[in-house]
Amino acid sequence: MKCNVGNADRLIRAAAGVILVALGIHYESWWGLIGIIPLLTAALAWCPAYIPFNISTCREKDGKIDAR
Repeated sequence: MKCNVGNADRLIRAAAGVILVALGIHYESWWGLIGIIPLLTAALAWCPAYIPFNISTCREKDGKIDAR
């Protein structure tokens, strides 16, 4: 898998995911599960929605995902 999510993008996605999950827990709503998507894309540094548009916010040297 080639990295297509850069570090700043990952940070924003992780923060948004945590906020969405926390709001879902606070309001006792299943909508908080949507927060799992940005958390996963931040953790994997790969977003399937970027592929059809050929978008990458990842720097060239960050092109491969290492086994962290």
